[in-house]
Amino acid sequence: MRTWAALAIVVAAACGGEVGLGPDGGAVDGGAVDGGVDAAPVDPLAGAGAVSPVGGGYRFTEGPQWRAATADWLWSDIDGDTIYRWTGAGAPTVFRRPSGKSNGLALDPSGALIACEHGGRQVARGDGASGVTVVDRFEGARLNSPNDVTVRADGTIYFTDPPYGISAAQRELGFMGVFRVAPGGALTAEHRGALTDRPNGVALAPTADRLYVGDSEAATVHVFDVAADGALANRRVFVTTAATPDGLAVDAAGDLFVATAAGVEAYAPDGHRWGVLAIPEQPSNVAFGGADGRTLLITARTGVYRVELAVPGLPVR
Repeated sequence: MRTWAALAIVVAAACGGEVGLGPDGGAVDGGAVDGGVDAAPVDPLAGAGAVSPVGGGYRFTEGPQWRAATADWLWSDIDGDTIYRWTGAGAPTVFRRPSGKSNGLALDPSGALIACEHGGRQVARGDGASGVTVVDRFEGARLNSPNDVTVRADGTIYFTDPPYGISAAQRELGFMGVFRVAPGGALTAEHRGALTDRPNGVALAPTADRLYVGDSEAATVHVFDVAADGALANRRVFVTTAATPDGLAVDAAGDLFVATAAGVEAYAPDGHRWGVLAIPEQPSNVAFGGADGRTLLITARTGVYRVELAVPGLPVR
């Protein structure tokens, strides 16, 4: 269920844009630059609330994900081999342990959890005590350690596969990839990067016709064009960030939020840098959620934080 499409329309309309709904349920206008709404820009950091802690004492948090159907958050503690659940009040509880040392999390069109697992070197699906393998090999070789993931409305899965969860001796692939899993299950390497590449965070633009991918080694975020069948093309640099860009999130106006060594950096759809949210620890990933979509949840090493923003994120099931 997509609960924020109307919010996306309201935000864009307030900026003067003509808006409809794209294939991902997000706002679409008549011709924006690199995935955003073609309207007067609005600083998404203006009026931001205070950054406040949600929980601490973790080993390495990652993969925040809001679930509208159950009104709760999930996130990974990679080294703690646990996925936690938080309802927005009280203390977080264990959702899954062991988690396969999960990292990035997403939801498929049915609302089922998709998890990138370092331990299993796979992408898995399911909400139970363990996930069922979606993919774990490409051309007969084991994946490196799937890192971050996003899912298009038709069920197409995009994920990155750097080597952070394995040693050099364990690598079987000769590249660092950006992969696509078609709704029917076919796995395609959409980008075969050099062994020095570190593809990391991944996010779709509101129109779902562009895919952002962070490279932690190069301190850049690249953008791909997304074809109707889900194939990627025309990779190019979108922005250069502070060191170690990691997880990504996009709001309803098309602004891109990037977890970096500087904090959470925010960029307009044309690449203009709005500014940065300072976080007590170096953030690893970000996601929008909450009842109105305006809460930005931030995983940051040993802690998890939240901040309220003026512009909601993209619709979440």
